Amino acid sequence: MALLENLLEKIISNGRLTLILPGGGKRSFGPGEGDGLRVRMADRRVALAILRNPRLAVGEAYMDGRLEVENGTILDLLKLVVGSNRWEDGGKGRAKLNKGKMNPVRALFRRNWRKESRRNVAHHYDLSDELYETFLDPDMQYSCAYYTDPSNSLEQAQLDKKAHIAAKLALKPGQKVLDIGCGWGGMALYLNRVADVDVTGVTLSEHQLAVARRRAKEAGVEDRVRFELIDYRDVEGPFDRIVSVGMFEHVGLAHFDEFFAKCRSLLKPDGVMLLHTIGKFGKAGKSSDPFVAKYIFPGGYLPSLNDITSASGRQRLITSDIETLRLHYALTVREWLKRFTAARPKMVRLYDERFCRMWEFYLSGAIVFFESGSGCNYQLQYIRERSALPITRDYMIEEERRLRDLG
Repeated sequence: MALLENLLEKIISNGRLTLILPGGGKRSFGPGEGDGLRVRMADRRVALAILRNPRLAVGEAYMDGRLEVENGTILDLLKLVVGSNRWEDGGKGRAKLNKGKMNPVRALFRRNWRKESRRNVAHHYDLSDELYETFLDPDMQYSCAYYTDPSNSLEQAQLDKKAHIAAKLALKPGQKVLDIGCGWGGMALYLNRVADVDVTGVTLSEHQLAVARRRAKEAGVEDRVRFELIDYRDVEGPFDRIVSVGMFEHVGLAHFDEFFAKCRSLLKPDGVMLLHTIGKFGKAGKSSDPFVAKYIFPGGYLPSLNDITSASGRQRLITSDIETLRLHYALTVREWLKRFTAARPKMVRLYDERFCRMWEFYLSGAIVFFESGSGCNYQLQYIRERSALPITRDYMIEEERRLRDLG
């Protein structure tokens, strides 16, 4: 227990944390007054597990009910810890918290082969519609929204995200668009509606495929918005435009060159591509968060900006525009957690208590990752020919304004 206390003394530099020990005693950490946030451990094995692998063991102990926050939420605990070690401040306790990360050599060469990719996608996305309908917007946008105003609703922010991306694609009527990782079909249907383009969406989720096809049929556009169950590596082109939102996180570092080479081969010489992905500030490292990798997104990898631009540059794709969305995902996930919490009794009946605690930890961890950790969201625009787009960004602004007026 002394080793855990030593760890907490080093990482709690703001606020106050009181740890209720298994025997009933308590220890307090941090410069704040009073008890602050009170956390109870069920047994000493929790302390040993946390010392071995803090980033995994805290989540597992919370899932199992062996770690309880008595006067707050798991989000409050994670904010206290990560907020005391912000990425931009150098994160003095970050090295202590990074114990148990995957061996970098093993992570580098871990491959997302086709069978593994499909299995990894099914693990997360082929869950009940009721789960995702609980916290997503009606269009089922499961990626970072775009908040032109932090007070906007999630629905408005997701609509603005689609307009923001569409404007960067510089679409023209009749063009052929490829949507890599199309989810439930919302982006593809939106692009067809506002820009009069034909869209092919590809996914590895059988469940998402069925929903997307149903939505296209209900909208009467199944002849122009098609969805296929196919690995992006097997798609045949060419396409005028390519968009990929929230899929690149599942590609894996070992496949980055393969991904961009395939995209370049699918893109017409005067084509445009827009990549929207979670990323990391600074150096990304070679491993994923152990809790997320084990329970949420197996096979995932969050890239640094250098990871992305190095791989795309090697494939002779010109990075024509880069935008870093710093706090937009934190605002997005805060709303997701709020909605999930409101529907918690229903989720317990649908799954169980442990599943709900797992998702609470996942969503709470995502919030602090984007508020205080190294997380962000990148949007990168690519072209093959340097003359494919206007030489200033004015066209994006004008088109985005037009699309917002359309709603």
